[in-house]
Amino acid sequence: MDPIEFLSSSGWLFLLVVLVVITLIKTAVVVPNQTAYVVERLGKFHKVLSAGFHILVPFIDRCAYRRSLKEQVLDVPKQTCITRDNVSVDIDGVLYLQVITPEKSAYGISDYEWGAIQLAQTSLRSVIGKLELDKTFEERTRINQEVVEALDAATAPWGVKVLRYEIRDITPPATVMEAMEKQMRAEREKRATIAESEGEMQSQINRAEGAKKAAIAESEGRKQAMINQAEGEAAQIRTVATATAEGLRIVGEQLGNDAVAAAQLRLAEAYISEFGNLAKTGNTLIIPAGVADAAGMVAAVSRIIKQGQGLDSKKA
Repeated sequence: MDPIEFLSSSGWLFLLVVLVVITLIKTAVVVPNQTAYVVERLGKFHKVLSAGFHILVPFIDRCAYRRSLKEQVLDVPKQTCITRDNVSVDIDGVLYLQVITPEKSAYGISDYEWGAIQLAQTSLRSVIGKLELDKTFEERTRINQEVVEALDAATAPWGVKVLRYEIRDITPPATVMEAMEKQMRAEREKRATIAESEGEMQSQINRAEGAKKAAIAESEGRKQAMINQAEGEAAQIRTVATATAEGLRIVGEQLGNDAVAAAQLRLAEAYISEFGNLAKTGNTLIIPAGVADAAGMVAAVSRIIKQGQGLDSKKA
């Protein structure tokens, strides 16, 4: 074979091999997991390739867009929002979204990430404008939910699902921060004063309750002491009376069951004993006019006793 003919044939063969390799590169496509390729045929949307190996028509089909189906995290830059009470606050957040329909995300908007961030900022300003400053700190969950609802309705034509929105920081102006600090300090001092006054009131109530219970216990003790004393005196009187009656009975038996004689003896003893005690109490002694008439007094008492016995016998 002529060398020139060989070289020319080899060049054609090389070009053919290169063309085949390029064709394979253009037609064979391996799509990674959680990824979708949007294929255009002659400039028009044709289909979406899911994860796996695919063959395209060379020079006719091409992968126009590549979309990740994973959940994406977008940083929403800090922006200034005005609250309902005309206070400017700086707020930034984080947006979580996911591509649901790859072809809509490719043809529905030029840049769905940038569009979602801009829409999140405008929705946040609208929500913050309906709230007062204090509510922006207390109702973060409500703010996040309203922003997500607004974004989800707007991004549905883009084939994008907004999962959640989270406020990262809320920064009021320095003057507002100082006023809030003073308000919180005053509120803490107010709570401390109230707690101290309630403690003092409870202490006074406890002391009054203690004094009341002590007074009741003391009065109960005095009452019980008086009852015990009265019962003791009554018992003593009963004992003395019983002993006296027993003594009279014994004396009467000794005198032949003569109660009158026993009473006479008892009265005489008492008269003499009391007269002797009267002599011991002082230097001056007053002698009764009828001191010699002790027997007459005993006789008078004896008559009274006999009359009582006579009445008893008649009743019987």
